[in-house]
Amino acid sequence: MKNEQEIIEIVRKQHMFFNSSITHTYDFRINELKKLKEGIKKFESQFRAALKDDLGKSEFESYITEIGFVLHDLTNTIKHLKKWMKPKRIKTPLLSQPASSQVLFTPLGVNLIISPFNYPIELTFAPLIAAIAAGNTAVIKTSELTPTCSMEIQKLIDEIFDPAYVAYIPGKVPETTLLLKQKFDHIFFTGSPRVGSIVMEAAAKHLTPVTLELGGKSPCIVHSDAKIDIAVNRIVYGKFMNAGQTCVAPDYVMVHQSIKEEFLEKIKQRIITIYGDDASSSPDFGRIVNERHHSRIVNLIDQDKVIVGGQFNKADRYIAPTVMKGVTLDDNVMTEEIFGPILPVMEYGNFDEILDTIAKLPQHPLACYIFSESKTVQHELISRIQFGGGCVNHCIQHFVNPNLPFGGVGDSGIGIYHGFNGFERFSHKKSILKAASWFDLSLIYPPYKGKIKVIRRIMK
Repeated sequence: MKNEQEIIEIVRKQHMFFNSSITHTYDFRINELKKLKEGIKKFESQFRAALKDDLGKSEFESYITEIGFVLHDLTNTIKHLKKWMKPKRIKTPLLSQPASSQVLFTPLGVNLIISPFNYPIELTFAPLIAAIAAGNTAVIKTSELTPTCSMEIQKLIDEIFDPAYVAYIPGKVPETTLLLKQKFDHIFFTGSPRVGSIVMEAAAKHLTPVTLELGGKSPCIVHSDAKIDIAVNRIVYGKFMNAGQTCVAPDYVMVHQSIKEEFLEKIKQRIITIYGDDASSSPDFGRIVNERHHSRIVNLIDQDKVIVGGQFNKADRYIAPTVMKGVTLDDNVMTEEIFGPILPVMEYGNFDEILDTIAKLPQHPLACYIFSESKTVQHELISRIQFGGGCVNHCIQHFVNPNLPFGGVGDSGIGIYHGFNGFERFSHKKSILKAASWFDLSLIYPPYKGKIKVIRRIMK
């Protein structure tokens, strides 16, 4: 644990390190990214064991959603960094001629990165990769709810980085509170909207810019013309990955009334097919992060509405993949955050019912998933529903594409990242106009008599 004076000293040294301009060069950045990539490979087995211990993740899920995701992100960043760093040429208006204009991507400075428990490896290192690529320093604070993962992350960071460049701060809420009192150049937070508001309030005292990756109930709409088997396969995949502890998981399904019964029967059978009659024995199904969250999620289950699942074991932090039918907006599962393996299903007859349901929920959706073969239906729903990002005829996959910006809208998040968008988020876009000195345009100088007609022709 770090006391206040130690935290103050770490942040002070990071400001000194950044101000030395060491981090600004391409050679330095690329070298640190390569070091991180080798470190991730070296710690792969430790990370797998830690993810199993903290979240019950399988080897496959640990790799595809965490370790492999980070390695792929590093490969993509290393490949494109030189191109990303190049100044961007911008057109220059006639009134400013002769001149040239460009945008430079300069680092923000010292960053605080606060990561959550649900994807502790991926959601710690993805923003760190962007921070390093953009030429910054970073202070890392992970979640105390995944202690084994946090311990391994700390070991990796302490082994390969100078703490004046990248520092890991162990601890719980008191340490996070102390960190938020410090003056950073940017804070990147992933977590709940409740804590996000605390982060934003603390940042406001220093006028520190923030990136907030939050949440919000993400609808999944299955229209009457959807290919039901495909929809069911992909919804089950998206919802029950990581035992439902995914910020962009389908939070609830709205299925057209004409196919509701078929959908319910097929999703029930799909869950049994891939996880078995007792998912607690499945090597592919995870566990809830702790007993407190386990109890919270169990309390959202209405056994009278369960069509599959509903079983749980507190000692093992297990909750079965559960589907509930006949759900309304008055049910606890719709009024509170789920963040677990419970899938409420509601029906609709027309689009206005969908829009009305989404409007009555407290937050903008972080994601939205639409299953329909009609381009008209797809366009109608995409254009009328306000959400961060999403998929047509799939779930989660927009998050996987490094070329797509990821982030929320309104109260589901502030700012976007991934790939170049992450590099850009951790950069300041500095505007530069370079004027020629071989000619001086007297039109813009006083006296102005007789010049207004020319100006009007130019500026219209």
